[in-house]
Amino acid sequence: MTKTVPMIRTLQHLGATREDITTFIKKAKSKKPSPKISDVCKNFDSTKLKPVLPDDAPIAIVLFAGGGGIEAGMVQAGIRPVIAVEFDPTKPDLSRAIALNHHHNFSEYGCKVIQQTVQEVARLGFLGFPRHPDYLHASPVCANFSQAHTAKAGIALETADDLSAAIAVAEAIRQLQPRVFTLENVPRYQNSQSFSIILDALEQEGYSVNYSVVNMADFGLPQARRRLVLVANRGLSVAIPSGAKSCGWYEAIVHLIPTMPDSQLLPKQQQALEKFLTGNAPTPLLIERVGGRKLPKYKPGSHPANTILRSHFTDHKGCNRSKFADIWLPDGTVKSLSIEGAAILQGFPGWYEFPKETATAGSIIGYSVPPSFAAQLFTHIQKNELSQKD
Repeated sequence: MTKTVPMIRTLQHLGATREDITTFIKKAKSKKPSPKISDVCKNFDSTKLKPVLPDDAPIAIVLFAGGGGIEAGMVQAGIRPVIAVEFDPTKPDLSRAIALNHHHNFSEYGCKVIQQTVQEVARLGFLGFPRHPDYLHASPVCANFSQAHTAKAGIALETADDLSAAIAVAEAIRQLQPRVFTLENVPRYQNSQSFSIILDALEQEGYSVNYSVVNMADFGLPQARRRLVLVANRGLSVAIPSGAKSCGWYEAIVHLIPTMPDSQLLPKQQQALEKFLTGNAPTPLLIERVGGRKLPKYKPGSHPANTILRSHFTDHKGCNRSKFADIWLPDGTVKSLSIEGAAILQGFPGWYEFPKETATAGSIIGYSVPPSFAAQLFTHIQKNELSQKD
C-alpha cells in the first residue's frame, strides 16, 4: 500500500474523484501473476551460452568496431569475426577500455582487436588482413552527422577526419575485395560527401548496392532506432530484409524489473508523468532522466523505447551517471533502468559480458549496432545468396 501513496497524491493533484482513487487502490492491491516465459519478448537471445562456430565458418572484418555489437550479431548468424579495428583518438582511454571488453567477448573466436584508427591501418596497406574475406563491415563515427549534433549547429559539420575515414573505408574495399560489404550509420550520413566516396568505390569495384533508412523497431528491437543500412555484393543483388514482430520495452525487460534498484522521479520526470496521466490510463512508463531543457520523454510499456544514446550514461566530461532512465509502474513503484535492461533494449544477447564501469558499458550500448538486428541482417544475406545460387 505504501507504494501507492505517491500515486494517490498525484491523482488528487490531477483532480481525480474519490471513486477514481478507490478503483485505482483496488487495482493496485490485486496481484497480477508473474509473466510466463512465453509472454516475454522473443526477439532477443537471453541464453548465456555463446554460439560455437565451425572451423569453416565465413569470416568477417569489422572497421570502427566499438564493443562488438555487429560481431555479436555475426556470431549469432554463424559468421566468425577475425579482425576488429577499434581506436578513437578523441577518446583514447574510453576506446582502449572498449577494445579490451571486445577482446574479452570475442577472442575465443580468434578475433584480433587492432587498436589503431582505420586511417592508420589503411596507410599500412591493411597489413596482416586476409584478402577476399566473406564480409567487411564499417560503422564510421557518426557524431558529426547525428540529429542532436546538427540540431545545435544547423548543418552537418563534416570534417577532414570524416572524409579521411571514408577514404580509408573505400581503400579497404579496393584492397580487401570482400564478398559482401555492409555499412551502418545515422540517416544523415547518406547526404554526406563521405558516403559518396564509399559509394563511388563500390561502383568502381563492381558491387551491386542496396541501402535504405530503417527503423530497427520494425525488426523486433524494443527500441525506436532509425539507421542507414547498406548491403553491397558483387554479382548478386541483396535487398535489405523485412522486419520481425514488434516488441514493447516492457515486454522485453519485465522479468528484470524486480531486480532493478529503487529510484525516485526527478521534478521534471514527475511533471512528464502527470502530463501523461491527464489523458491516459496508468500504464508502465519508461521515463528518461536526461533531457536538457525539455521535459523528459516517456514511453508506455507497449511501445519501443526511445533511441538509446551514449550521452544517457555519461555526462559531458565522460563520467558515470548513477541513473539514466526510470521505470514507473501503476502501483507507484519507481525502478532505475539497469545496464542489463538497457542491453536487452539494444538487442544484446545474454552471453555478452559488459564491463562494470557504467560509462564504458553505456558507451558500448549507445555506440553499437543492435546485435539482434545484425543477426537478422547477416542471416538474411546468407539465405539470399544461397537462393540466388540455386
